[in-house]
Amino acid sequence: MSAEVLAEEFEVLESIYPAELTKLSERVIRIVIEPDDPVGGVESLTLALNVEYTDGYPDVLPNFSLEATEGELDENEINHLHDELQKVGEENLGMAMTFTLVSHLRERLSGLLREREEKKRQEEAEKERRALEAEEAKTRGTPVTVETFKSWKARFDKELAANRAREEEEKLKGMSPKEREEYKKMQSRLTGRQLFERDKTLGTQDESLNEEDAVSVDISQYDRTTNVEEEDDEDRVTFSDSD
Repeated sequence: MSAEVLAEEFEVLESIYPAELTKLSERVIRIVIEPDDPVGGVESLTLALNVEYTDGYPDVLPNFSLEATEGELDENEINHLHDELQKVGEENLGMAMTFTLVSHLRERLSGLLREREEKKRQEEAEKERRALEAEEAKTRGTPVTVETFKSWKARFDKELAANRAREEEEKLKGMSPKEREEYKKMQSRLTGRQLFERDKTLGTQDESLNEEDAVSVDISQYDRTTNVEEEDDEDRVTFSDSD
């Protein structure tokens, strides 16, 4: 590679990247690379591409290395970008390739930022979904089954009985001995419902009593038409021609 060819490429690169390019030696340059399409909402990312031109350049690949100057790149990402540069360089052997390498890196940095933005969006959506599910679980409560209802009913009845016992005790405390005795007698009397639940034949017994006291009536004996005619005959006045 002639010094004139390399000097010509340096001149072109300096005109394109006046602030980004730094010439470290006669054969080594450093170019700071930013994404060609910045993405908001994620950490910015900037790389430095170090290029060392070999004697056989451009028919032989230059030596290059990458380092993050702003933001973070893990080792796998850097290795992946390096492999991509290697492939792009091989496709452009025989011609000045530095500009092509830089352009590829700018595009890939934009792609990385978009991937990070999408990952962040998905993580936020997942976080929101979990928070919503947790909130719905609070308001939804426990699904009711036969077993859970029986368990709840047993606890409810037990609590109800305990509350009634306390109320009863408080009520008795405020009574005199005589009032207490009368109150207990009243409480020992069975209600109509309790009597029926204890002996369910009470209802049928009442029906049987009604049947025994019933009297058969022949309605034909109460023919209203016949009675009216008889009454008319009794009220009729007969006149005679004789004096």
